[in-house]
Amino acid sequence: MNQLKRPTAICLSVCLTALFGLSLSGIAAAQTAAQTTSPVAPLEEPATGNKAVPKKVAKAQTINGIAVVVNDEVITNLEVAERINNIERSLKAQGTPLPARADLEKQIIERMIIDRLQIQLAKEQGMRVDDLMLDRALQRMAEQNKTSLQEMRNQIEREGTSFGAFREEIRDDIMTQRIREREVDSKLQVSELEVDNFIAAQEAAPNKNQEINLGHIMVRIPENATPEVIAQRNARVQEVYKKLRIGDDFAKLAATYSDSNEALKGGEVGWREQDKIPTIFSDAVNKITFVGGFSEIVRSPNGFHIFKLLGKRDLAPVAAASTVQETNVRHILMRPTQIMTAAQVKSTLVDLKQKIVSKSASFEELAKTNSIDTSASKGGDLGWVLPGVTFPEFEAVMNKLAVNEVSDPVETQMGFHILQVLDRKVSDDSKERKRVAARNAVRARKSEEALQDWLRQLRDRAYVEFRNEKK
Repeated sequence: MNQLKRPTAICLSVCLTALFGLSLSGIAAAQTAAQTTSPVAPLEEPATGNKAVPKKVAKAQTINGIAVVVNDEVITNLEVAERINNIERSLKAQGTPLPARADLEKQIIERMIIDRLQIQLAKEQGMRVDDLMLDRALQRMAEQNKTSLQEMRNQIEREGTSFGAFREEIRDDIMTQRIREREVDSKLQVSELEVDNFIAAQEAAPNKNQEINLGHIMVRIPENATPEVIAQRNARVQEVYKKLRIGDDFAKLAATYSDSNEALKGGEVGWREQDKIPTIFSDAVNKITFVGGFSEIVRSPNGFHIFKLLGKRDLAPVAAASTVQETNVRHILMRPTQIMTAAQVKSTLVDLKQKIVSKSASFEELAKTNSIDTSASKGGDLGWVLPGVTFPEFEAVMNKLAVNEVSDPVETQMGFHILQVLDRKVSDDSKERKRVAARNAVRARKSEEALQDWLRQLRDRAYVEFRNEKK
């Protein structure tokens, strides 16, 4: 078991505009089970432009010194050193040449800042991952790695990581995924026209049955950057491009210079269908004519990008058409907050169900006034849902309901729901799944850019103070 895979965060429905989410990425090695989210400002940039004002920093670990203050929390020198050692081991295991220690430290500290900011925001919004949910996630990880939970634990501890620390890292990972779902994915909109246009473009595309493995280097542009800062960022990416052209290693340059969330994996994005690459990058990627080649510099709203084609392969043939049962369902979604516990949320949903059953209020009316999902404006209507694309807990309840029946509260990663089945039908699986796949691809394109923009704003608006207290 050389590589542990994190549990997949299945979205409520890839065909539900409001509830599509991203999957949790794989872990490069068990002891490096830390997110490598996109850093969005280099260490040399001053923190004076940050807008947020810190709360009083609690008296915290002073034994080893404070490396960075992040809002009202600290990251210690010891934490940074441990993360550097873990990442160095991981890069060596991948065969990636190590960047200079100072460059690697800058990269890692920025990732730790972004990680901390996401967890802070999740906690501020009342998100919690209890031990039961965490245990289920770890069990899914073991199953995905075709091993038992005990053997997975033994492997982690053999590699020098405390299982207790690993559990907490996974807890944070789930929290990060949930805050991204709420702040980014749930706000993405995909129109029927976009789906139609995507399908038409796919049918005309020569490489529609291929997927590619990309490398990515991004030099980020801060939010509201001045022309001088943009010029500095451009000079940085030009330096990287020059090094590539004289034969420097792409993976080492990514780990040294890149602000992308794949930087500490040598820039490797992983295998993707070509139609899921953001449109702004697809032209540059399609011009790479051979495996091992790299693109010209591409400018996006978030920064400058260089791509390398690491591999190309054919997709498996599409299965023959069949029929499938679709369900027209609506729901009311609520989440615990700092002022409303999970028990109170469930009690509120039970009360709403009683009002619907007694006909003292309609489902549509209560969804509009109580649901926190963007489907609330449509009375909670999620449209026609295909099997296998919702949360398992949601789908299990949905499949047992009679038409017009209202469920008891059901918990998923999105929160607590009550749902009502409006109708069911049998449809042509190939046609419906083609539209679901198209919607998924369009959303994936939008999600990549939206996530980077959100992370950039999160970082730029935080209070971050770098300390020089290393012993």
